Amino acid sequence: MRFQRHPANPLLRPNPLHQWEAINVFNPAVVQHDGLFYMLYRAQGVDYVSHIGCALSADGIGWNRLEQPVLSPHQGADDYRGVEDPRVTPLDGAFYMTYTAYGAHSFFPMIARSENLIVWEDVGPLERAENKDHVLFPEKIGGCYAILHRRPPDIWLAFSDDLIHWTDHRPILSPRPDNGWDNTRVGASGVPVRVKEGWLLFYHAYDQNHVYRQSVALLDGDDPARVIHRPVGFFLEPEETWELKGDVPNVVFSCANIVVGDQVYLYYAGADRVIGLATAPLTDVVEFATSS
Repeated sequence: MRFQRHPANPLLRPNPLHQWEAINVFNPAVVQHDGLFYMLYRAQGVDYVSHIGCALSADGIGWNRLEQPVLSPHQGADDYRGVEDPRVTPLDGAFYMTYTAYGAHSFFPMIARSENLIVWEDVGPLERAENKDHVLFPEKIGGCYAILHRRPPDIWLAFSDDLIHWTDHRPILSPRPDNGWDNTRVGASGVPVRVKEGWLLFYHAYDQNHVYRQSVALLDGDDPARVIHRPVGFFLEPEETWELKGDVPNVVFSCANIVVGDQVYLYYAGADRVIGLATAPLTDVVEFATSS
């Protein structure tokens, strides 16, 4: 099973008229709300500092972006180099953005909250440690908030009562040294998708040549620390020129895998420069996630 690239790709490109997004736009989160698609995307300008911009769409294909970012560095030394790689989870009647703060002390994972997807207020850090690729589950599990995150080179799981204090950290998915494409590092992609078989965990991985690919695993619906199945293969790899060449070559990197009707819309960055879309029927994704 392979995701099919949309013929309109790339859907979003850098805008030379906006200094803050003139060089790269990439790694977007996408959610649907009140009949519109909202894209929260990482952008870099001439200074290479990352901001998070917002674009709106009626169909998920054609986008109109806001003139100014909705989130910029605001914590002094902790994030002066950028705010990066948003994932957005609808939860408890609000929206929660997990993003990475990049500053003087490397990077660490942050969580912010919004009522309207435009104005964001920080809830706090997941932890003050080198950690990223964190994303909240869209519902509580066992009465607790659940989050995926990455302590290199693995995907971890943690729980919280208040989104501030996190406990029970444990690795759940690791690189496979004998499997060529995901033998070096793995990380979560977008918000896990609940299906009757469990949770679909979309994830990225790279090999020793730093080629990024996308795949999916199936987690237990009641105990997401248990991986029910993990296919040997992947469903998307760099092939197009704009995925092979860019700011970082040979990268397809996703922070959004939303279900639209009976299709999975996977929004992703090509080579850390532009944003594309690939789609597949949800039934095919479930079949792939449970295959060998």
